[in-house]
Amino acid sequence: MDIAVDKVTEIILRLRAIEVKEGATDPDSGSNPIDDGATDVLISGTDDATEQEVRGVIASLNDDERADLLALLYVGRGDMEPEEWSEAVRFARERESVGEGAAHELLGIPNAADLLGEGLDTLGITPDLPQD
Repeated sequence: MDIAVDKVTEIILRLRAIEVKEGATDPDSGSNPIDDGATDVLISGTDDATEQEVRGVIASLNDDERADLLALLYVGRGDMEPEEWSEAVRFARERESVGEGAAHELLGIPNAADLLGEGLDTLGITPDLPQD
């Protein structure tokens, strides 16, 4: 695997931070922040700093690392078996070349953090992640 486990762990933690956010919960958006308990601050939107951080971390990876990250997703999701690792990496490279990229794919899957963790686990790699 060409991506360091620490990098995968960082991405998993950042994805988890996104996954725990809830949608809009303030029906009176635009009201006084003090009166409504500042709930607008908790609402995820297109300017979500955490999502941008994930995109930045993934963009900073080289091609081999991004391919490995997607391959971990495919193995974790059960699309491919650990014995098919090189095939999973090849498929990930193909997807990267024709798609919108690893960040788009990972952020589009609600449980991507868990799937990356499952991928590592399936490969026999135990990341140092805090327990839920």
